[in-house]
Amino acid sequence: MSDGKLADQFFDAAIELLQRVRDEEAEPIRAAGTLLADTVADGGRLFAFGAGHSSLPAQDVVYRAGGLALMNLLTVPGVVGVDVMPATLGSALERVDGLASTVLECSPLRSGDALVIISLSGRNALPVEMAMKARALGVKVIGVTSVAYATQTRSRHSTGTYLRDHCDVVLDSKIAIGDATLTVDTVPAPFAPASTVVTSAIMQAVMATAAGTLADRGIEPPLLRSGNVDGGHEWNSRVMEQYGDRIFYQR
Repeated sequence: MSDGKLADQFFDAAIELLQRVRDEEAEPIRAAGTLLADTVADGGRLFAFGAGHSSLPAQDVVYRAGGLALMNLLTVPGVVGVDVMPATLGSALERVDGLASTVLECSPLRSGDALVIISLSGRNALPVEMAMKARALGVKVIGVTSVAYATQTRSRHSTGTYLRDHCDVVLDSKIAIGDATLTVDTVPAPFAPASTVVTSAIMQAVMATAAGTLADRGIEPPLLRSGNVDGGHEWNSRVMEQYGDRIFYQR
């Protein structure tokens, strides 16, 4: 099998997943975008969290040209990204009970805010506990996950529940268990994961919906512009000054 054919198969698999999400998750995406718009209009703050590779779509909407300036990254030391050493420590921390509660208690989140939690499996203690604790604090929670995991795996949280069970809005990425999209006889394990591609697209679709919803209400969306276009820095300075009390990544 040629490398080119495998590349085509991956693109086909990713495109099929994106089409499924577009067609089957249109209403949840609209609801999530509306929830974020409501939060902005009501003076709330926006946060996103993901552990391990699920942090990549969360980071993609923070301090991003064309994105909402109010979206802040909720960080958990050793969990966001894959820069912790050893890398396996990050996966282990996702299974630690109590970590999410401690993080939220030390975070700026408060009642009236919105938090997007991204977890492909949604089964580990960290995302489940984070969703439960956030809602108890009066924070609205949007979960981005693969619902298939909740039907075919065992929860690692003491309640036996999953991320999807503790959200105001659930977005299903449609990713199959194990994430990888390709298999061939000559390769002993499945490969070519698509969760980052699909989840990042979901996040951008939600951001676009939120911006459009605000505009429809006569509210200028607090969007950032690229610093590499003329006037971009001046534009961003204005937005950050106007919304400085709701932006935490510049402090």
